[in-house]
Amino acid sequence: MPQHQRTPLLLLVLVSAVAALPLTGCAGRQERVCSPGRDPVLAVNDSGSDCIPSDEEPAPGWARYPQGKVPVHLDDKWDRYWADKTLDQHGRVVPLPR
Repeated sequence: MPQHQRTPLLLLVLVSAVAALPLTGCAGRQERVCSPGRDPVLAVNDSGSDCIPSDEEPAPGWARYPQGKVPVHLDDKWDRYWADKTLDQHGRVVPLPR
């Protein structure tokens, strides 16, 4: 193929590859709240969260998230939900203290 005919084809392939980058690779990954083998916990009657080994119980003053309301990825539905809420000492969802 002559040089002048390969250039537009090469350019088309390059542009297509660059356009596909957001659909693949790192762009599709979300950062996890905790690493594998660890579970998120939240501070009782306070702001804050942490990660503990999955086979351990939370320390006093900390609680596991209620079943079905556990954040998995940063900025997912439940991560946003808990941004202004916490649990009280009875396990009830309450607004964060000011």
